[in-house]
This record gives sequence, structure tokens and C-alpha cells, in this order.
Amino acid sequence: MKGRRALTACVRGFAVSWLALVSIILSVLTILSICFIPLGVGVFTTPPLIRAVRAHANQRRLLAATWADVRIQLPYRPLPADRRSGVTGQVELCTLLLKDPATWRDLLWLQIDMTAGYVIALLAFAFMPYGLEGFVLAAGVWQPIVDAGGTYWYAFLPIDSQWTALLAIPVGAGFIAAGTAVSPILLRGHFLLSRAFLDPTPHMQLEQRVRRLTETRHDAVDTSAAELRRIERDLHDGAQARLVAMGMSLGTVEALIERDPAKAKELLAAARTNSAEALAELRDLVRGIHPPVLAERGLGDAVRALTLRMAVDVEVDVDLAGRPEEPVESAAYFAISEVLTNAAKHAGASRMWLDLHHEDGMLRIAVTDDGHGGAEITPGGGLSGVERRLGTFDGVLAVSSPTGGPTMVTMEIPCTLSARGAAR
Repeated sequence: MKGRRALTACVRGFAVSWLALVSIILSVLTILSICFIPLGVGVFTTPPLIRAVRAHANQRRLLAATWADVRIQLPYRPLPADRRSGVTGQVELCTLLLKDPATWRDLLWLQIDMTAGYVIALLAFAFMPYGLEGFVLAAGVWQPIVDAGGTYWYAFLPIDSQWTALLAIPVGAGFIAAGTAVSPILLRGHFLLSRAFLDPTPHMQLEQRVRRLTETRHDAVDTSAAELRRIERDLHDGAQARLVAMGMSLGTVEALIERDPAKAKELLAAARTNSAEALAELRDLVRGIHPPVLAERGLGDAVRALTLRMAVDVEVDVDLAGRPEEPVESAAYFAISEVLTNAAKHAGASRMWLDLHHEDGMLRIAVTDDGHGGAEITPGGGLSGVERRLGTFDGVLAVSSPTGGPTMVTMEIPCTLSARGAAR
């Protein structure tokens, strides 16, 4: 297993070392393009080259994650969607890209990648092939080499006879052993070096956080306003209309009670029905604002009650040692409700699984279904609304939904648990 891991690191180091050539080309072209901006040409060539640099950096981020488990975050500022067209828009785009600190860090990384990064990746590759060379020399290949050019130096060993060629075997074995030990370390070191330049700085992370919080706060205000309008509309069209009708019926009953008791009795029965329906609508409305079971029993029992009303079987696993703060609890409940409802309506699932637990200061939620897959976060969609709701609390949402399924929606909300309710 260790030898296979080292051999894999050797091959990957060789592949990564060739990417230095891409870094050289992109570095030269991008720097020249920036220098040509005062001439006007660079305004049109710089944006596509910066995009190419970012694609190259993102490819390295992907390799770092999959080959060495080194996570490198994206530091780039989002570009405005309402940019102008034509030459003016091109100038605006070029300016925005050059004002992004991540652009200059990418260019600095290109210089490092074509020098130190290349050397480290090449070393991750070189140990094992160089060790194999010792065995090849001992097999007799040393003879034509020495005949053509005299003494051949293999590392620190001069080879000019069969005896000295045989000594190359233990030397080669030593290089292979060294490669087995250090090649994976060197490959990981290459990606750690890349992370030092491609990862966002603390200042950039703070800027991203402020931007995200600003966006989510605006979304929260818009969502709250829309929710208030919905409540007003539901009250006006539902319970209020029934209560008005009930009041008119009771007024008619008052006029008919002596003249036509039978008719008055019918109207009283209708008023009773209207009052029951109005009460049911008010209860549904209150449940949509903050379900009583959530306030009384906590998130675990509220989620279990929610799944009982689903048309699809849901297996629930809850492990909470306390209760989150009320706003977080409410956001988590409605996020789960939206995800379950979406899966039941659109996924074609026959079964769903819900896992809810708290770990490392995070409320972690995973909803899985055995549907046909293909779910994604689209602007204005249900999952987009869930993402905005969670973003208000610095929460995140991720969707894994390959075609054919299964679909897994994971949500994380930073929070602490209190003892205001038992673990359910």
C-alpha cells in the first residue's frame, strides 16, 4: 500500500511538473497584455487571459483537493451582472479584474509555480525513476555509456566497470526507498506552497464575509417583507372573510330568531362551521409562522411531526444534546421543510432520509432521497431560498445530485446548544 501510494505520488508529481509550462506561458502573456493596456490593446486581451489564469489556478485547486486533500478556497470578487456592453463594458471589466487583489496573487503564484513549485513537483517524481536507473546500469547498460563517454557518475558513485555497476543496485534501492518515503510528502508540499499564494488572505476572507453578510441581510429584509405580505393576504382572504361572514350571519339570526326559528337555526349552524374553519385557518397560519410543536418540544420533535405529514416515507435520525437559539431553530425547521417538500414534489423519490445532529459548533443537516437526481440551486428556486435563509446565520447549503440519483442536500449552521429543552 505504501509503495503504491509512493508510485502514485511519483506519477502525479511528473504530471504537475508539466503544468509549470502552462504557468510560464500564461505568466508571459498576461504580463505583456497588462503592459499593453496604455496602448488600448491590453484592454481587450487582459480579461480573457486573467480568466485563463483563474481557470489554471482552479485546476490546481482541484488537483490539490483530490490528490493531496489540501483545500484551497476561492478568493475572487464576484463580477457585477449589469455590466455595460461594448468598449465601455470591456474597460469596466478590465478595471474590475485588475482591482481584485486575487488577480495579482494569481500572477505571483505563476512565478512561484514555474520555479519552486516546478522543482518540488519534479523531485516528487525523480527519486523512483532515478533509483530504477541503478538497476538498469547494473544489468549491463553501463558498458556502452562508459565506452562512449568514459566514467559515468551515478549520484556519488563513479561507474567504470561491472563491479562498480553492481554497486549501483544498493544506491538505486536507497533512492527508491527514499522516494517511497518522501514523494507523497513532496507532492503535498507542492500543493501547500500553492495554497500559500492561492488561498484568500485574512483580509480577503473578511471582505468576503462582509459582502456575504450584506447580501444575506438584504435577502432577510426582503424575505421578511414578503412574509408579512403573505400573512396579511392570508388573513384578509381567509380568516377575516370568514369572521365577517359569521358576523353577518349572526346579525341575520338576531333578526330571525323570533320570526323564523328554523332559518335562524340553519344560520347558527353555518356560523359555527365558519368559526371552525376560521380557527383551522388561523392555526395553519400560526404553524407557518412558528409551529407550536417547535416552540414546545424542540427541533427534533418538530421535524418528526413534519415528516409524518409527508407523502413519502422519511427515516429520521436526530442527535441533539440541547436546543439551538430560537431564530436558528426556526430557520433550520423551515429549511428542512422546504427541502423535504421539494424532494417529495420533484425528485420522484420513494424514500428519504433525514440526519440532524450537532458537532464542532455546527448544526448539521443532511437530507437524502432515492429519486432521479438532477437537483441544483437555481435563482428564484426553492433551494436558492433555503440558501438565502441559512446565509442570514452564516449557514451554508450544498447539493450533490448526479443524474439518476441519489440526491443529498447538506446544510450547516454555526450555533451553540442550550439546555432549554431536552435532547430530542
